[in-house]
Amino acid sequence: MSDAREALEIELLTEGIFRHYGVDFRHYAFASLRRRVWNSVHAEKLVTVTQLLDRVLHDTDAMERLLLQLSVNVTSMFRDPSFYRAFRDKVVPLLRSYPFIRIWHAGCSTGEEVYSMAILLEEEGLYERSRLYATDMNEAVLAQARKGIFAMNVMPEYAKNYALAGCKAQLSDYYLARYDFALFRQSLRRNVVFAHHNLVTDGSFNEFNVILCRNVMIYFDRELQGNVHRLFHASLRRFGVLALGRKESLRGTAHEHDYAELDAVEKIFRRSA
Repeated sequence: MSDAREALEIELLTEGIFRHYGVDFRHYAFASLRRRVWNSVHAEKLVTVTQLLDRVLHDTDAMERLLLQLSVNVTSMFRDPSFYRAFRDKVVPLLRSYPFIRIWHAGCSTGEEVYSMAILLEEEGLYERSRLYATDMNEAVLAQARKGIFAMNVMPEYAKNYALAGCKAQLSDYYLARYDFALFRQSLRRNVVFAHHNLVTDGSFNEFNVILCRNVMIYFDRELQGNVHRLFHASLRRFGVLALGRKESLRGTAHEHDYAELDAVEKIFRRSA
């Protein structure tokens, strides 16, 4: 298949999905999108992208499977422990001055990083006056996040991350082991609102003291990254904190001069304008 024909088929696929389902992948980075589309073609035992488009337009179950494939759901508890150390050292002192704290986890996936933040806030005595909004475009991963249940076989890795993040107890203090699963304490979900939100198509829904969107926008093209940064700027209170992934940047966006850098390595910024 020629590159031009393949690109056209993928363009028609994303346009068809957007028109029929209102889910917009048209501005995702092409290399990553292409790889995931072909994974779906093969998983559905099809031959062409056009066949995949025909299937998802007529089969909602196939669309759900494709959505899971196209959504990036790579996450873990206390992922990049140095980020949580930096957050504790440089952001928590700022949060102590607020009577109530609103935090938005944009693109929360299955929720591991949301529970990580809840634990950090609990240990810093801030959880009771915090509300965490955990959003994702994928209802399947949101349903998993709401449960707070994770496989026991990943707990040793998560416990190591927890310790490296400079936390104050044992990760096992926060969950009950049930056979092959770890059930995290209900109290960690008490102040969390899990909700559907699509960064591509949905607008601002509140005003936040902190927005975390780590390792999400690397899969977007420049135009879409700019749109999302405008959304975040509109949703963040003045002097609020924006946390991005290490490979992401404000450089080249319309708002690159509207933030002060709190941590250059961990990409933590504070809105100044």
